[in-house]
Amino acid sequence: MNFLDLFASLQAWIFETLVQPVIFFTGLGEFTEDAFEGVEWFLIGVCELLILFVLLRPLEALIPVHRFNDRNARWNDFIYTALHRLGIFSLLIFVSLDPALDALTGVLHLEGVNPFNLDNLWPGLVDYPVLVFIVYLVVLDFFDYWYHRASHQFNWWWALHSLHHSQRDMNLWSDNRNHLLDDFIRDVYMGLIAIAIGVQPGQYALLVVISRMVESLQHANIRLHFGAIGERLLVSPRYHRTHHAIGIGHESQGSGTLGGHNFAVLFPIWDMLFGTALFSKEFSMTGIRDQLPSPDGRSGREYGRGFWSQQSLGLKRLFGLDHRTATPMNAQTDRQTGFNKEAS
Repeated sequence: MNFLDLFASLQAWIFETLVQPVIFFTGLGEFTEDAFEGVEWFLIGVCELLILFVLLRPLEALIPVHRFNDRNARWNDFIYTALHRLGIFSLLIFVSLDPALDALTGVLHLEGVNPFNLDNLWPGLVDYPVLVFIVYLVVLDFFDYWYHRASHQFNWWWALHSLHHSQRDMNLWSDNRNHLLDDFIRDVYMGLIAIAIGVQPGQYALLVVISRMVESLQHANIRLHFGAIGERLLVSPRYHRTHHAIGIGHESQGSGTLGGHNFAVLFPIWDMLFGTALFSKEFSMTGIRDQLPSPDGRSGREYGRGFWSQQSLGLKRLFGLDHRTATPMNAQTDRQTGFNKEAS
């Protein structure tokens, strides 16, 4: 029995033994097919977690950028990763959006409006599956770049996204360390883009998995780069670490205002085209300016040490209930950014 057969058998067993009885007991039979797909997402997530741990955790131990100050840093971020990768968050998004999307599709169909897709723009493209997949990956990454960049341009959005940047001990699980509201907005945005260009559900699942695996590598505490050429083809841990750097990565350099560099999610070409690329040879320390001690000796902003406190503080920043600034406005000396230099 090969891996795919084993995967399918395990999916069927979990669904028939654990999930289906609950569906029938609760009277939610109309969600049977979706629940079966949910089990598939769950198993894909389990495989992702195992692969990431086996491949990246040893590298973090062998070639770390720095030693962690917080021994619990990984555990808190792992909660976010498990929530996303095991399909729990995706399921919540689906339950919330599926009825609305079905209704919208029905209205458009009655009006004679068919969804736009790339095959209409490029006839015959679907005859080349590998090319189709690459085109979808590039198009989605283009829109993801602009989403990511926008989250650094508006104070209200930064109030949510700053949670992701507040990790001083960035690690392989830090990719999913986001405010749930920010993730909800992004998932809706990316889902609508995927539907608009004609991505099929199976293709979308594979696109998401590949993107998530690469993004986990980018956030790992690994002293790794891809060389002068490779750094310009795929976002590396060093390239993305610059995006998280205190003082330059997510603000206008030297001014302490929102802005930054290296917003690309997968392909640095977008940063290169739109003037936001910064190819540093340093492995920067990560975090946000206002986490650092202020000149008067007071402690910096507290973004929360646990999942619920981080989510709560994000909402307080968003709605202005926390009167301390949510933007990185406190000027600090370059000594506090703690750069680690590496020879080219």
